[in-house]
Amino acid sequence: MYKIKKEKEKNTIILPATLDAHFPLLKYMFWSRGYCVEELKDFNEFEIRQEGMKYANHDICFPYLLIAGQTIRALKTGKYDLKRTFILMPTAGDACRGSCYIGLMRKSLNKAGFGDVRVMTLNVRHIEDDIQVKMNLDTAIRGLAGMFYGDILMMLANQIRPYEKNKGETDAKFNEWTEKLSADIRLGRNMSPGNIKRTFEKIAASFEKIPVNDTKKTVVGIVGEFYVKYCRLGNWDIVNYLEENNCEACVTGLSWYALYYIDSHKPEKKNPERAGFEIVKKLIVSLQESMRQTMMRHGFKVMSSYKDMDEASREEVNHKFIIGDGWLMGAEVIDFINNDINKVLCIAPFGCMPNVCEGRGLYPYLKRRYPEAGIAVVETDMSGSALNYYNRVQMLIH
Repeated sequence: MYKIKKEKEKNTIILPATLDAHFPLLKYMFWSRGYCVEELKDFNEFEIRQEGMKYANHDICFPYLLIAGQTIRALKTGKYDLKRTFILMPTAGDACRGSCYIGLMRKSLNKAGFGDVRVMTLNVRHIEDDIQVKMNLDTAIRGLAGMFYGDILMMLANQIRPYEKNKGETDAKFNEWTEKLSADIRLGRNMSPGNIKRTFEKIAASFEKIPVNDTKKTVVGIVGEFYVKYCRLGNWDIVNYLEENNCEACVTGLSWYALYYIDSHKPEKKNPERAGFEIVKKLIVSLQESMRQTMMRHGFKVMSSYKDMDEASREEVNHKFIIGDGWLMGAEVIDFINNDINKVLCIAPFGCMPNVCEGRGLYPYLKRRYPEAGIAVVETDMSGSALNYYNRVQMLIH
């Protein structure tokens, strides 16, 4: 009874769904004696959409409407002590979503009658420092482990699930590892780079043992803005849809985005902050290469390293595009094609201006540059038809 009472006295941090494979692990980087963290798992897309439309301008970007709708639906359940509840916006503080979602969420919460609920942010751009989640070495290390474990579990599961002989075995293995690794991250144990690399080996070896059918399926690479790439709520459950249609979905891991973000947003002048960015980059590069080599050693496919992806795209993609997912979207399209994944699905959320300028504006050129590839753009939005969305996916598949 003592533990239950203490848990109720904690502040609650609510995480709106964004990273399906990563948040079950990453949420424990914020866990402490003063806070417990809850990832929202309401995926009733229609009702979430309707809720979001009540408290935001209908022309705002599609991801925000979903995040607002999911958050407010959770608060309306009455299960939270509003004075002890915080909303952690999954934003990094750069232009567009990275900064504007903070103010938008406050307005939506006030309109919905939840003005007591405070909005927090992860941003590293010093936007409203008083609401920024404070990062220390312990938090950063746990976050690094959660990012990489989420990457390898997501990529392995996506490669094996379409071919598994015993339906559900891949997801069971995924959940087993998520539970085990969550405990490690929450307690801060086995967090050294060496331990993380050794855990990569154990994870890959365990997934390799899952019996699979010797069949050939169409592989579809998925590219897009951060939210619609990693969250099934934002991409209308595209990975499951592709698997149901005899395909394998391929999604690049979060660590590639992290390296892109560091390169794009580190200070231009040499100072202690830039030095910190460089140190973190070197560690991520080392862990990413270890993860890649481990996967290949066990017979799994993996995309090119961030460095190779960066260099291979420079002739076709303007690397001055650094708003949102910027040049990384074009680089991923090129890398899929260079790795013989010639069907690429580019998902664009309605209202996302960086995606329109840096993504959709580039894809027609890449289609002309790589005529052997199929590059299809689909859009998710409030008024869009899911039927038209999936029809375009079918055109790409066939």
